Amino acid sequence: MGNRTALEALTQRPPGFLRSAWPWRCVAYLVGSVVPGAAVALGVLAVGLAGPPVGLLLVPPLSALVVPLIARFERVRLRLVDPVPLPPVPDRRRREIGVAVMTVFAMWWIDLVMLGFTVGGPVLLILSPVVQPEAGPVPGAVAGVAGVLLLPVAAYTITAWGGARGAMVRAVLAPAGSELGEVMRSRARLVDAFETERRRIERDLHDGAQQRLVALSMTLGLARLDVPDDSPTARLLDVAHDEARQALAELRELIRGVHSQVLTDRGLGAAIRDVAGRSPVPVDVDADELGRLPAPVEVTAYYVVSEALANVARHSGATRATVTARTAAGTLAVEVRDDGVGGADPARGTGLTGLADRLAVVAGRLSVSSPPGGPTLVRVEIPCAS
Repeated sequence: MGNRTALEALTQRPPGFLRSAWPWRCVAYLVGSVVPGAAVALGVLAVGLAGPPVGLLLVPPLSALVVPLIARFERVRLRLVDPVPLPPVPDRRRREIGVAVMTVFAMWWIDLVMLGFTVGGPVLLILSPVVQPEAGPVPGAVAGVAGVLLLPVAAYTITAWGGARGAMVRAVLAPAGSELGEVMRSRARLVDAFETERRRIERDLHDGAQQRLVALSMTLGLARLDVPDDSPTARLLDVAHDEARQALAELRELIRGVHSQVLTDRGLGAAIRDVAGRSPVPVDVDADELGRLPAPVEVTAYYVVSEALANVARHSGATRATVTARTAAGTLAVEVRDDGVGGADPARGTGLTGLADRLAVVAGRLSVSSPPGGPTLVRVEIPCAS
């Protein structure tokens, strides 16, 4: 199906809509109201037969039995007009009971009345020559033609009501905010999993490959002491020793990029000074007295500073940059300025879109000022609530 819901199907062109299954699905959806209607009728009959004193005592157990069944029925038949899966919500049972109560007291009979007038009317007109033969052939034929002409109108009417009713049920079972909330929680879980995996990789590199390279460098150094300086083997050992030291330095740089041990041990201020000290562009840092912040806040802010300084080095043509970090009123504010050419644009792949996505996980905000000719200011604000 090209459309996800009955209401979306109404936007199709008339020929495509009338040939689709949506009108029939909506008819089946509304016919399903016979089930709660029958349950209500049987309940009223049971209470009436039992008499006033006993009947009143039967109302609570009957309600406890019928309401959950109708709630489940409503959730299942919603798929006829809105097949989009419902997101999980914390108070699912309470919401399902609300839908069931709404159905029992109002919706079931409205559905059947709507179905009777919208579909039953044209059908009776079409059957007029059979139902009322005494009216004569001409009036019967006119009524039959009118009934046929009303069928497309009935298809639109029944689909509109079925779609609107389904939208009401969805609004009760899963408010719009719940879907957004679930997306945000899912994104946060992905980020947490990524951070966990990144720490594992850093630990494996630090405890495995780095230690092996250190041992190799020491072995080559010891071997060089036992070889005369003027021998060909000495020259080869010197080259191998230099290569091992260079590989070790590159691996240490890679480990710092995977996860900053300074951030874990000493906090955000020290980590910002560490990444600024490794930047090819001179960076002034003002990030004193930050203290320790919640881990997600520190990791996100460090990621922002690292990415922003990488953008400064790669794209800005700046000769100097400044990083400022402050906490006030429970919010961490970080600013990265540079004196480059400006013109930073997320559409050009400068990493700003990735920064915004990462900040959204911790309810942070990103603002960028980068007019052509510079300077560029990247500012982020992150709530520090644990």
